[in-house]
Order: sequence, then structure tokens, then C-alpha cells
Amino acid sequence: MFNRRADGIRIGGLDPIVQMMPYLMPMRCDSQVFLQHHIDLSKMNAYIKKQRDEKGEKISHMQIIMAAYIRAVSSNPQINRFIMNKRYYSRNNCSISFNVLKDPRDADMGETVVKLKFDLTDTIYDVRDRVEAGIAANRGDQPKNFIDRLASFVLSIPGLPTALVAIVRMLDAMNMCPKVLIDELPFYSGLYVTNTASIGLSDVYHHIYNFGNVSIFLSMGKPERVAQGEGDTTKMKRFLPVGITVDERVCSGAHYALFFSDMKHYLDHPELLELAPETVKFDKNCEYHQEKQMKA
Repeated sequence: MFNRRADGIRIGGLDPIVQMMPYLMPMRCDSQVFLQHHIDLSKMNAYIKKQRDEKGEKISHMQIIMAAYIRAVSSNPQINRFIMNKRYYSRNNCSISFNVLKDPRDADMGETVVKLKFDLTDTIYDVRDRVEAGIAANRGDQPKNFIDRLASFVLSIPGLPTALVAIVRMLDAMNMCPKVLIDELPFYSGLYVTNTASIGLSDVYHHIYNFGNVSIFLSMGKPERVAQGEGDTTKMKRFLPVGITVDERVCSGAHYALFFSDMKHYLDHPELLELAPETVKFDKNCEYHQEKQMKA
């Protein structure tokens, strides 16, 4: 109905072949493409150890992956687009959703979902601070977040879940979904990350939800030891497998290739994430910023 939404602005002038994709594949489940990447843990672990030993900084594998994604988006804005009603929109934020166990030592406590917004100038330290604050606010005895409270209420009334989801879908299709829902629901994010290694599983190729507009899903699996030839010898190396699912309609394959090439570069050289990028690219008329996380 309108060209603007609470989470983005409609864009035009795209390649005609790209614009045809939503008509050929109306839903995200039609257009899922699966990839797998093995991150060299020797490089990442060496960086994490150096940060801890020399600077007293604690950084996790997932935080590096998130920071690499954000930095790659800063030079490839095409990746941060989504499709609604066969129309293309540029997202007006850089957002990541991820699952968190309420208590890592007790799976019976259940889990929740955290959605965070980042600035494209964020360094690895900024990303770490935002993630730690988000996790701390949702773990242990902390009050339930908006999503948990909403889900509990809706499920307490027979028939309401079906009706509410139908209403939200209808409003979403007309670009009239309330901002509070779009801001809070994890299904409206540029990236969704799940750490399946935390529950003892390998990486998976997770589906992209038809509800909402998530365009990329990453699944971190259990580290693996793989034999690799180096000259005349064979050595065992440790890798972190990552299952990747993307909505291929969002942009051209060439843009995806550039994005993943940039992301791989930052994963192999995480020290580059310690400084803000010199330049940031945005889609036309869709520049956005997020205040830095203040440390306690």
C-alpha cells in the first residue's frame, strides 16, 4: 500500500532479472539457497587468546561472526534488503537475532530470543558490548522480555494465536504492521544466528521463515577436526562449520559473492574489526545509525 515501512523504504531501479525473482518464487521457502563454510579455528582462537592475554578483552566466536557480518554489510548494502509483497525494500537498520539459553547449565530453563540493532561503524568491541548487554538482560532471573510475555499471553487464549498471526500477516502485507512488533519480533532481522554447538549439535541448514523478512540464517556447529595436506605432510586442523541459508531473491549472485568474500576475509583477519570502517555504503535515501552501547 505504501512505499515506506517501519523497518525500511521501497527501492526501485534494480536489475529486471532480480525484480522478476519474487514473481517466480513468491515465498522465501521457494528461494532458499544453502551454503556451508568452515572457519579456520586456529586463526580465530589465536586472536581470541591474544585479546585475552594482551588486552584483557573477552571475545567469543559468535561475536566475531556477527562483527564480520556487520562489517561486510557496511560495504555491501544490497545484502540488507528484503522482499514484501514482491516489492524490494532497503532495511533501515542492521539487526541480528539469536537464541539464548536462560541458564547455560540447565537446558530445562528453556531459551529466549534476543534481537539487537547495530551501527555499521561498530568495532568488534562495540559488537561484544551490545551482545553481552543483550544476553545479560535476558538470562537467569531477569524479567521476561517482550516476546516471551506476548507469546505467553497469546497462547493462554484458545484460537488467538491463529487469529493474531493472520492479522499481523495482513498488516505486514499492507506495510501497516505496528513498529513495536517489527522492532521486537526476531523474524524482522537482517540476520538470524543460532549456535547449535551450545546444545551439542553440528551445524544445520536452517529454514528461513516465511513470516517476517529475515534474509540470512547462520548455524554454528560443533568444531571439527579435518585432515589437510600441507606440502608433503598431512596435519589435523580444527574448523568451525557454519551452515548458511539465504534468500537468493534479495540481490544478484555477484553481490552475494562479494559479501561472503568480505565476510570470510574478516573472519580470517578479525584484527581488522578492531577499527571502524573508513567508509560505509548505504542504499539511496536509507542511511541509518545506532547509538553506541555504553559500558557499565
